[in-house]
Amino acid sequence: MSDIKVKITDREGVVHELDAPTDMSMNIMELCKAYELPVEGTCGGMAMCASCQCYVNSDHELPEMGEAEEDMLDQAFHVEDNSRLGCQLHITPEMDGLEIELAPESDV
Repeated sequence: MSDIKVKITDREGVVHELDAPTDMSMNIMELCKAYELPVEGTCGGMAMCASCQCYVNSDHELPEMGEAEEDMLDQAFHVEDNSRLGCQLHITPEMDGLEIELAPESDV
């Protein structure tokens, strides 16, 4: 088993340094839920709700956004240039040291 470290800042500004397995095909949304961080993931990881939106605050080279992720972020609240959907960021060894911040909850 190969774990990496991921730093996630929650909505209260608390930084959580999490161990993230790279051999379980998990994504950032699932990692947050496993550690009971306040991420809904209402659509179950289908890029259809943006309740797992996060801001990537480190310079990691991440996979390109797919069309579904881009479309969902076009409709989401609190979108920034570094916004991504956690459900679309599958954990890989290259993400070691990744730093993200949970986006504010939507206004709806």
